[in-house]
Amino acid sequence: MNPWGPLLLSVRVALIATAISFVLGLLFARLLTRKTVRLSFLWEGLILLPMVFPPTITGYLLLLLLGKRGPLGSILDQIGIHIVFTWPAAVIASATVSLPLMYQNCKAALLGVNKRYIDAARTLGLSEGRIFRQVIFPLALPGILGGVALAFARALGEFGTTLMIAGNIPGRTQTMPLALYSAVEGGRSAEANMYLLITVVISFALIAVVGLCQKRAAK
Repeated sequence: MNPWGPLLLSVRVALIATAISFVLGLLFARLLTRKTVRLSFLWEGLILLPMVFPPTITGYLLLLLLGKRGPLGSILDQIGIHIVFTWPAAVIASATVSLPLMYQNCKAALLGVNKRYIDAARTLGLSEGRIFRQVIFPLALPGILGGVALAFARALGEFGTTLMIAGNIPGRTQTMPLALYSAVEGGRSAEANMYLLITVVISFALIAVVGLCQKRAAK
């Protein structure tokens, strides 16, 4: 079997999922660290739940939500949009499980910015929006990029949640981890070893990126 199909699908799914988790993770981190939010522990708990839930539980919850009889899936079904067992479902699964990593790294990076720089910017008359764009975000960027790398790695390696909501359909929803599972289950050792090698190489590259971002954040 051609390994490029699952690999390209995995990369596409991981890139889109990482972009979604980046926007949401940075937004939630900004909101929950900027000022006191009522029931902030509850909102943060909801964001972090996919990290502690087994992947199959997360996938089942998404299936209940997005299935044809689900509260959101039934609405989408009426306008002709079907999510379950499509590659966008794999994106949703990967974004859901990678969001907690992105949020935690963004939160830590934003809290790590020295408040003296923020206070100095306020004395110069900068608005809160400009302070975030020109002071906070550039200083927190190394830590945020580390979160991006970790979220991409988590999205790229997602298995259980994707299997529950997107299935394992060759050529449509079969990402690299699912293709590896199918190869092992089918006794195709050479194919499984190829997927393993590709995964190891990508993982080491991402680890190197995270380490570099951590060093720059420490400086």
